[in-house]
Amino acid sequence: MSSYFATRNDSNLFISFVTITAIFVFASASSSATGTRPRPFNKIYAFGDSFTDTGNTKSISGPSGFGHVSNSPYGSTFFHHSTNRYSDGRLVIDFVAETLSLPYLPPYRNLNGNNASSGVNFAVAGSTAINHAFFVENNLTLDRTPESIKTQLLWFRSFLESRRYCEGAATEDCKAAFDDALVWVGEIGANDYAYTVGSTVPSDTIRELAITSFTEFLQSLLKMGAKYVVVQGLPLTGCLPLSMSLSSEDDRDDIGCVKSVNNQSNTHNAVLQAKLQGLRTQFPQAVIAFADYWNAYRTVMKNPTKFGFTEKFKACCGTGTGPYNFDVFSTCGTPSATVCKNPSQYINWDGVHLTEAMYKVVSNMFLKGTFSHPPFSYLLDRKNRVG
Repeated sequence: MSSYFATRNDSNLFISFVTITAIFVFASASSSATGTRPRPFNKIYAFGDSFTDTGNTKSISGPSGFGHVSNSPYGSTFFHHSTNRYSDGRLVIDFVAETLSLPYLPPYRNLNGNNASSGVNFAVAGSTAINHAFFVENNLTLDRTPESIKTQLLWFRSFLESRRYCEGAATEDCKAAFDDALVWVGEIGANDYAYTVGSTVPSDTIRELAITSFTEFLQSLLKMGAKYVVVQGLPLTGCLPLSMSLSSEDDRDDIGCVKSVNNQSNTHNAVLQAKLQGLRTQFPQAVIAFADYWNAYRTVMKNPTKFGFTEKFKACCGTGTGPYNFDVFSTCGTPSATVCKNPSQYINWDGVHLTEAMYKVVSNMFLKGTFSHPPFSYLLDRKNRVG
């Protein structure tokens, strides 16, 4: 290269230098202007229940109370057909993928040769934090929901083994699987409480067992090599039409939701956050963020119009009966159910799950707002600096 420029006179050398410099500066400016930069994560591994499930269950395999997820109008807002997501469109995990410029995650049970290089979703509707055997022993089981968070861990290990991510026969050293990977754990535990409503099992017992099981699940992932983990807390489960329709009218909090159920979720989250702090001490090389679903949801409920919502309590898709447009025996997707004309103005979709519009608002609060601790921006910055 130097001999080439040596044959030019000083004037041509100067012009060439200026031209090359201008091109470099323009290219750099264009890159900054368009926001093109290396993706912080190349894949996502997701876990959770129906709030995160992108297709691991269908009508015939989902929770018995919501056995019509494969039918219209599920998926009608964005995908224009059912994708076996429990909403009219995208979920929080879908907006996470969009934010990271990654494809929507394929469900583990339906990989069918799909490219899993950008991650896999192991979340399954009806899943519990406590092992299924507990519910069987206490006669609380629903035959359609045998999976727990430990089931998802087994699926994950099986996936890693099939892709030869782990060293040796054991699946304890799987650091290669977590290179440039974000682990997103959607809310889990709400079903544990729901399945024991009306039983003699105390909620304190459920909380202790659920959080212990969930903590062991997280420890397993961290020991395997997970470095960047986001854990969603429980949402305001007392604001869902299912809870509202089953509760006494005098059991209400300051935002009109079921006080006892919201307090239960809030207490669960407080204990969970203490456990997460212990894991941060145990695994200082990892970033473990808590996505505060409870307070994000509450912020929307306190001022719904600020976020574009006009209906706080009614389900968009339901039978049209009662104050909440919800009937547990005739839920969304059944022939008698109807759907609202403007899902984007509703918080609730089918009585237990939220609309795409609500999921989008909440995801923005997690990813770009102040409802992730530490902030998601810190996690991204740490990834860009440390790798």
